[in-house]
Parts: sequence; structure tokens; C-alpha cells
Amino acid sequence: MATKGLLARKIGMTQVFTEKGELLPVTVLEAGPCTVVGLRAIQKDGYGAVQLGFGEIKDKKLTKPAAGHFKKAGVAAHRHLKEIRLKGDGSFEVGQALKADLFAAGELVDVTGTSKGKGFSGQHKRHHFGRGPVTHGSHNIKQPGSIGSSSTPSRVYKGMRMAGQLGNSQRTTTHLKVVRVDLDRNLLLVNGDVPGHKNSVVLVRDSARQPKGKK
Repeated sequence: MATKGLLARKIGMTQVFTEKGELLPVTVLEAGPCTVVGLRAIQKDGYGAVQLGFGEIKDKKLTKPAAGHFKKAGVAAHRHLKEIRLKGDGSFEVGQALKADLFAAGELVDVTGTSKGKGFSGQHKRHHFGRGPVTHGSHNIKQPGSIGSSSTPSRVYKGMRMAGQLGNSQRTTTHLKVVRVDLDRNLLLVNGDVPGHKNSVVLVRDSARQPKGKK
């Protein structure tokens, strides 16, 4: 579980130079400002969490239950709501504004988003299958191969790697290093790529686990 997090908008990718002269590919995230809409306490709710709101929206575009939720919290309406599980109750307050300064350069973060949808794709593109032989009259070039015996099991097991929908699913990229924090523009620059298309909303949390080989 995380101890802090922010909702961010993916701006795109660029390159930056480090002090040592290394060229790093980075993803630019517009992190916040996020507003604390609700809190969950371990004693009352059984778990600790903070509910964040991100992005402005007009009240008339909300349903009555959603509008009532924001009105009860005493905060402005937001387009996106996300609850982040915390290790403890946390030190947040309802109405508190969270910005990019919640993170610092050098920290490791996990970024969760919805990957780009690629539609219906074959097994080569979807599961990186290899091709069959292309000589001696073989026609087994892009076929998936056997998917189940006729006698046993006489059916196709669930989860068999076959052609189907590719992308458009929740994915998390872990252990991304925060290279730079721009407080004036509320931007986070993280080393590497994150799931999702440009202008998509992602969740940035501090890494729950240390990567292997690092202490």
C-alpha cells in the first residue's frame, strides 16, 4: 500500500539531461492540483484511504448523488474521483489541496493507467508468438498451433493464449524514478514511459516495494 498519491494528466514524453550528462527519456505528468474529497479511517471503515478529486466540471453535468457527495464534503465538483489505499489513516484533511510538491526528485513511484486500446489482434502481436516454417511447402506461418487435444481435455482451457482484444486495460508501471519536479507548472517528470494515451488520467503513488537489487 502507498502512503501518498496524486491524480495526474499525461502530457507526453520528452528528453532531459542529468547533471552527469546522461540523456533520459521522461514522461511529463501534470500532477494535480488534487482536492481531498473524503477520508477512510481504520477504526470506522476498517481500512485507511484518501479520496481525491481531479479536474473541474460544472455542477449541472453531475448526477444528484455525485453532486450531493461533493456538497456534503464542502468542496468543488471534480470530474475524476479516485480512492487511494493507505498504510495507515494518513495525515490528510478534507478540502486539502495536494500538488506536485507531494513528491521529490529521486523518489520511486508506481503509475497506474489504462493502456492504449489496439482492438482485435492476432496471437503474434498480442502474445509475441513466433512464426512457423516458411519452406518445404509449409502453410503453418501464422497459425497458433494446438489449443487442446481431442481426447484429453476435449476442450480449450480458460486463459489459452489466442487472438483477441489487445490493450484498453488497467496497467501499472512500477519503480519509475522522479527526475524533476516543476512546482510552478505543477509537473512531474518521471524516467520511462507510463500506460495510457496523451491527456489520459493516471494515478501516481509512491512505490510499495523496493526493486530487486536495490536497498
